[in-house]
Amino acid sequence: MVARITHSKAAKPAKAAKLGPEQAVEIGGKAPSFTLPRDGGGTVALKDFAGRKLVLYFYPRADTPGCTKEAIDFSRLKAAFNRAGADILGVSADPVAAQDAFKGKHRLGIALASDEKRKMLEAYGVWQEKSLYGRKFFGIVRTTLLIGPDQRIAQIWPKVSVNGHAEEVLAAAKEF
Repeated sequence: MVARITHSKAAKPAKAAKLGPEQAVEIGGKAPSFTLPRDGGGTVALKDFAGRKLVLYFYPRADTPGCTKEAIDFSRLKAAFNRAGADILGVSADPVAAQDAFKGKHRLGIALASDEKRKMLEAYGVWQEKSLYGRKFFGIVRTTLLIGPDQRIAQIWPKVSVNGHAEEVLAAAKEF
């Protein structure tokens, strides 16, 4: 089944979830593979989460108000996600040093990965043209995916509204 999940709790599934202009990730499809540098050093890869659920969330920029609230909310619920068999990984185009500072400043308990080259962001379709006050630019569209233990995409929340989002994702992780 191919469906689209939006950030609205009342949303009905649609046929496809095309997140970016060139790439589409779909419910039931295989999650694109990745290996990225991560906070604290080392790397993190999709294969590291095989056999567990993964909440993969994309955020525009470390230490901005919406991104900070989202990261704090996911960190606050980390134990509940673990009980649901789910790990959490936040990804942005920020350098690792900026993510380390962000994580330390807000005492975040979740893993953060850096995609400065934007290859993974493009593969997931979240690097898109945006517009602000009439100015066009490319950036990350705040998006969350729930990836199953088989590394297939179980749910997608495109264009996320931060308030209540972590709780909504947790409910979905518990049900899946």
